[in-house]
Amino acid sequence: MSAITGLIHFNNQPVDNLHYNKLMKALECFPADATLTWQDENVFLGCLSQWITPESIGELLPYYDSNRQLAITADAIIDNRSELFERLQIKQADQNVITDSELILNAYQKWGEDAPKYLIGDFAFMIWDEKIQRLFGARDFSGGRTLYYNHQGQRFAFCTTIEPLLTLPYIQKQLNEEWLADFLAISSVIDAVDVSITPYKNIAQLPPSHIISVDREKVIVKRYCTLTSEEQLKFKSNDEYVEAFQEVFNNAIKSRLRTNRYVASHLSGGLDSGAVVSFAAKQLSTQNKLLHTFSYIPPSDFKDYTPKYLMPDERPFIHSTVQHIGGIKDHYLDFEGSNSFSEINNFLEIMEMPYKFFENSFWLKGMFEKAQSEGVGVLLNGGRGNLSISWGSALDYYAILLKKLKWIQLFKELHQYSRNVGGPRLRRIPGIARIAFPFLGQVFPSSSQYSFPALISQDFAKRTNIYNKLREHGIGQTGWFVTTNIYKQRKSHFEDLFHWNATNTLATKLSLRYSLWKRDPTNDLRVIRFCLSVPEEQYVQNGLDRSLIRRSTVRFLPDDVRLNQRIKGVQGADWVHRMIPYWDLFIEEVQQLSKDDRVLEYLDGQSIKNALVKAKDGPQPEYATDNDYRLLMRSLIVSRFIKKFI
Repeated sequence: MSAITGLIHFNNQPVDNLHYNKLMKALECFPADATLTWQDENVFLGCLSQWITPESIGELLPYYDSNRQLAITADAIIDNRSELFERLQIKQADQNVITDSELILNAYQKWGEDAPKYLIGDFAFMIWDEKIQRLFGARDFSGGRTLYYNHQGQRFAFCTTIEPLLTLPYIQKQLNEEWLADFLAISSVIDAVDVSITPYKNIAQLPPSHIISVDREKVIVKRYCTLTSEEQLKFKSNDEYVEAFQEVFNNAIKSRLRTNRYVASHLSGGLDSGAVVSFAAKQLSTQNKLLHTFSYIPPSDFKDYTPKYLMPDERPFIHSTVQHIGGIKDHYLDFEGSNSFSEINNFLEIMEMPYKFFENSFWLKGMFEKAQSEGVGVLLNGGRGNLSISWGSALDYYAILLKKLKWIQLFKELHQYSRNVGGPRLRRIPGIARIAFPFLGQVFPSSSQYSFPALISQDFAKRTNIYNKLREHGIGQTGWFVTTNIYKQRKSHFEDLFHWNATNTLATKLSLRYSLWKRDPTNDLRVIRFCLSVPEEQYVQNGLDRSLIRRSTVRFLPDDVRLNQRIKGVQGADWVHRMIPYWDLFIEEVQQLSKDDRVLEYLDGQSIKNALVKAKDGPQPEYATDNDYRLLMRSLIVSRFIKKFI
């Protein structure tokens, strides 16, 4: 709910007021309900507050507790308040008014550096412990809020965003080639495998799930939370798994509805957002409150070129969900005139770094703009759902049955799955065999196999030794995981921190710009731990993939949505269509960068020229997923960012 910043001089020299004024001035680009500072000779803390929760209204941040000689500045919403009330013995009379930052301070007083282990929510905070002259901070397990810093000798500076730190006269703005090599060599939306670095050479990042401790001697950064496969639950019946899931998920939803403004949610035609909306609307109905929903739809002149099993315009399913649930004020947004090309500069300013999700950039930002105009404080979504609440790939699970030679169960499942999805069951055996025995993919390759063209210059790749670095993280020269085993990929997703950065960087910075918080109950730590402990057979059953969430939303969602296995919603299928009026400008700029030696030091010029051959023929909306088109857009975004340093 804040942008936080601070300066500490461990040589006891006073903090220059010119320096901290620069930090606070740079934060004025964000809307604020209050802007406060706290200073004590060699320490400065600042906070630009956005009051999202009832308890935050009028909150003093930074806050100094003179009795304990502790000062805190925090960007946090804590979700397990009731649990903390009990653990910290908070008086009943204080529970409705105590702020989240005070809870964090109490947790630090009780548990010291272990305090973050007891906190659930989205947070980044810094505490100045005056008695021992130490700065201590933490970032939540998935990095729901960003925290950057610079350490030079006896000086330490930190901030929620990067730009304010670059205003300090002793911090040079330099391109970090190590970060850029990661970004260019990885084909997915992941930005870098090293979660401690940023695109700026002199700016570091506190990784998700980490604490930081700073004193005059050293800076210590260490991990406090590791998500691994939990000990498996062993309930007696399917119903018990459903009841347990509903309880955990409902608590995650309820704790994220805490705001003094309206609550809204993204809503597509799928299971993840539908589950979030159905549970949230039910909770809000007990308070006689409506839930706003925002749904992205293509413009009216878009012609659907996708196959029948894909649905760019999901309104039929969305309408069904809204009517079934009730208590919803639904909004359908086509963002007429908006497109990925025109938004590049604005998005680079927001992100403070290059990005890869350009297909969805304009409508993701547009959702926040609309939410702000409707007076929304909390914007829910189900972004982590595919790996938590709606986990369960049928074909991958059937590959396990094949490897274990469970023929009867396999053919029974295949029969039911084929009835649900359509098509003959035996036709799927070759695909299942390739999943079960990956070496078959080399002997009998699938026609759908492809790789993203190289975006990184091979000279730059060699100079940075990037492919060896990625290999240590299980990523091959194609820029993605070497393993095709989705169970190993899921394990990596929750154990390796680099999966979290890009999406949560976007969430923090859009939240700040529009003074509202994106909250994802499918990413709740309690939900994830529960889902990791559920046996795989609960996720695929009776021909149903994603079986647990489908069974858990009986009566919550309409059956045409809940049991849909034939049609998949697809967002961003219209990005090329939207760029038609700007295509010539787009091609002209890419042609220029393809000849710019300063940019080609980093980007693969031949890949760009090859892709240009196709793009010069004019915009083809049906090429929205074409890798050459996507490479050109990514190249353009990176080149504009690089030119900020030239």
